[in-house]
Amino acid sequence: MNKFFVILSILCSLNFSAQQDYNWFKINRYRTAVFGDSLKENSGLDFFNNRLFTISDSGNSSEIFEIDRNSGKIKNVFKTNLINKDWEAIASDSANVYIGDFGNNVGSRKDLVIYKIPFDSVVSASSTINAQEISFYYPEQKDFTTKNTNNDFDAEAMIFLNGKIHIFTKEWVSKSTTHYTIDPAIAENQPAQKTETFSTGYVVTDAAYFENKLYLVGYTKKAEVFLSVFNETEPGIFFKEKPKKYYLGSSLSIGQIEGIAVDEKGIYISGEEFNLPVFKVKPYLYFIPFEKLK
Repeated sequence: MNKFFVILSILCSLNFSAQQDYNWFKINRYRTAVFGDSLKENSGLDFFNNRLFTISDSGNSSEIFEIDRNSGKIKNVFKTNLINKDWEAIASDSANVYIGDFGNNVGSRKDLVIYKIPFDSVVSASSTINAQEISFYYPEQKDFTTKNTNNDFDAEAMIFLNGKIHIFTKEWVSKSTTHYTIDPAIAENQPAQKTETFSTGYVVTDAAYFENKLYLVGYTKKAEVFLSVFNETEPGIFFKEKPKKYYLGSSLSIGQIEGIAVDEKGIYISGEEFNLPVFKVKPYLYFIPFEKLK
């Protein structure tokens, strides 16, 4: 892609977004750090005991990284003996870390799994990780033909809430997300329970939950990046009301957004390195104080 077409793509993306019914929020103003090479393909963010963690996706190590929320520097690296086929999401409860190995861009996987790892075993010096495998499948999926970025059974977003794992799918065809729940207490391969669906207009790449609100981030094939904030209208239900939706910018300038985490101070968003033939966008960490997001 030459420079003319890159510029044209940016202009088209901005023009398209400006015509839609959502707020235009310039996230570039809230860039706080640049990740190093070890995190250039980071995927997912999560707070555990007020500490910020991330992982890397397929083709990278099976390590869990604690990062400094201000500098983006790695504070600790926790090794696991797990296989990273396509890690895409990280979540936690009061004692465990959950890693979603359910990336499925081509739509053909039949080995979707979530690893439940006691946090004590992650931070101990022992080389043995006591991980439970939570296997699942989508009952609605009947076709497992390889269709790269052309299926509705991909996923990169996960939270833990009310004793259940909640997955939000990355639907390339429908440009929607479906909310499924998984029971972490079930050992055998289980059907994901479909709860609700919402037409986001983009593919969802991560999720966070804080104080009765669900936060989803993602992008379109035109490289437009969005944030949607949903109210929890009843326990574990989010899609009955229209969310607040924000256009954050283009991946061509802010990176390929893959992570979100929320605490009492605000919203942390991370992107992986975004490569094009003529240039690349570095992997950035952003922080949006709540008072800035109207």
